[in-house]
Amino acid sequence: MIDFRSDTVTQPSKAMRDVMYNAPVGDDVYGDDPSVNQLESYACERFNFEAALYCSSGTQANLLALMAHCERGDEYICGQNAHNYKFEGGGAAVLGSIQPQPIENEKDGSLCFNKVAAAIKPDDSHFANTRLLSLENTIGGKVLPLEYLAQARDFVNTYNLALHLDGARAFNAAAELNVDITAITKHFDSVSICLSKGLGAPIGSLLLGSQELINKARRWRKVLGGGMRQAGMLAAAGQYALENNVTRLSDDHGNARYLANKLNELNGFSVDMSNTTNMVYASYSGGTNISKIANELAQQGILISPSKQLRLVTHLDITGDDIDIFLNALSAHI
Repeated sequence: MIDFRSDTVTQPSKAMRDVMYNAPVGDDVYGDDPSVNQLESYACERFNFEAALYCSSGTQANLLALMAHCERGDEYICGQNAHNYKFEGGGAAVLGSIQPQPIENEKDGSLCFNKVAAAIKPDDSHFANTRLLSLENTIGGKVLPLEYLAQARDFVNTYNLALHLDGARAFNAAAELNVDITAITKHFDSVSICLSKGLGAPIGSLLLGSQELINKARRWRKVLGGGMRQAGMLAAAGQYALENNVTRLSDDHGNARYLANKLNELNGFSVDMSNTTNMVYASYSGGTNISKIANELAQQGILISPSKQLRLVTHLDITGDDIDIFLNALSAHI
């Protein structure tokens, strides 16, 4: 299959599977899974944080961060398009009793700090306590500039807020900016990093923060049923991903730019060329129903998510030849 639906569909390579097969394991709830411990220790050093926690998913890592930063009845501010507000089942409210305060994202994915400041609640019993600002990088395939992240740090310092990064694709941002990941993460009090998207691990995310924050998050992970036993085989895949699959992310970005340029040449397609990482957003105004096109492509082994605005995602299992095969097949159906 040639699968453009998401970078979550990546398959572990043979080398990664070999590492998983040979990984030493223990009981992580007792804290004695050596492969999990090694991954968390490696992550602390790699990202320059005091502590790290291996989580089953990015949704779990983000929720644990919110619950560790905030108490019941507190509030966090985020973007209207933020994944931890829009696409994570309302977990902060449902499970954390934390009120989200969404702010409309600017066209570049950022949040206007004047609007954020206006949303911070007064110290008054009528209001939830505003505790945290949450940003996402990349967001919708767009990269938040380093200058903006530095401004965010100054902003939260001024208003005495904590700062969380949903960094599911932070390595994509770093690759596009041509900087080390720590140039991004250094501005934040906590960071979630997904291992199972462009990095190619089968499952898992990391939550990074202070020792105090991670201790609290680890307890909440257990409460939420996220304690894992012999998780070392999964953790070993995550470490392999961090050590081997980061530098190649720029290949995905190049493939996405190639796809965007070629798709923009097809009748009926208009592509948002402002995205610079591994996501291509295209509007389709042709006469053929896009769902019909998607069904016909699926019969040829090509998967897309039909929508008025198509999102096509490149990743380690998509090659330049795959893109040409897709474009040729698509041309035959529009």
